[in-house]
Amino acid sequence: MAGILVKLFEHNRWANLRAVDACTGLTDAQLDATVPGTAGSVRETLMHVAGAEQRYVMRLSGREPTYGERDGWQGIEALRRALDESGRALIELSGRADPDEVLRGEYQGRPYALPVATVYVQAINHATEHRSQIATILTQQGVEPPDFSGWAWGR
Repeated sequence: MAGILVKLFEHNRWANLRAVDACTGLTDAQLDATVPGTAGSVRETLMHVAGAEQRYVMRLSGREPTYGERDGWQGIEALRRALDESGRALIELSGRADPDEVLRGEYQGRPYALPVATVYVQAINHATEHRSQIATILTQQGVEPPDFSGWAWGR
């Protein structure tokens, strides 16, 4: 199972970096654009994905985040570094994932027990959903979004 999980996170890292690369030359107006049904602007969504991945790594490894979307816009290169870093960490962590492991801790003063598999599933689904939203916003602005599909990654 871990082998396939690693491949899913290799795709996830590739697709996230592709999303950032597609936005590198955009104007501020394009980065700040949004459309109904999405989570926010392109800029906000990219920052959110990067921040969330940092938090997934923290939950899975205990490593403190090095990037947070609440810190404000730090530029496209900082965003790319953060997604590359978290992407590599998730690949490494997924390679030794124990599907029966349960994470225990406290959140907002209440104890929790969370199957580690839930975090891995959430990480993949979360990024995939938001990349799709970014592609929708880009398309509505006349910008051709990159192909994030497994087929494109496999080529």
